[in-house]
Amino acid sequence: MKPAFTDPVLDAQAGFRALMEAMARPGCVQQVISPPDLPEGLEPAAAAAILTLADAETPLWTDAGEEARGWIAFHTGAPLVAEPASAMLLLNTGATMPELATLQAGEDETPQDGATLIRQVAGLSEGSGWRLTGPGIAHEHRLCATGMPADFPAQWRANAARFPCGVDVVLCAGAALAALPRSVALREGG
Repeated sequence: MKPAFTDPVLDAQAGFRALMEAMARPGCVQQVISPPDLPEGLEPAAAAAILTLADAETPLWTDAGEEARGWIAFHTGAPLVAEPASAMLLLNTGATMPELATLQAGEDETPQDGATLIRQVAGLSEGSGWRLTGPGIAHEHRLCATGMPADFPAQWRANAARFPCGVDVVLCAGAALAALPRSVALREGG
């Protein structure tokens, strides 16, 4: 089995700080400490996010390969589920992304039970692309995520209409990640 973090405590704390900073500053790209040797198809930021967020009480769905699934189960203890709709945490590594509307959004009494989707993308950069506004953003922030479905802005608008329920998204490219909390408005860039 390939190892997880080199220093499990300090690296997990750094991963948690990067994720919290990304959620507090939507669309701002953060760098993470990567596990040293990853299973095929698993990007460093996505692996760090999974190691930070998953645990034995978090049903997890992934479309990653068998080696990555075994690595995740071994290092996190998270129960792997067969259907995206059954998961609280999702790791999407393939070209097809689960529709946000099909994922757990929480209930009015428990909006915190909405799922978190970690999606590997080809690239992340600030300054162009989507126009983000909302909590944690002074005026507007621009984020370009290469490799997202063309209908993602429409899916995001439908997700936002369910607020305070909904799905949070963490985008990962290499050792970089950026978050889209459900409270953020997203418009296509121009």
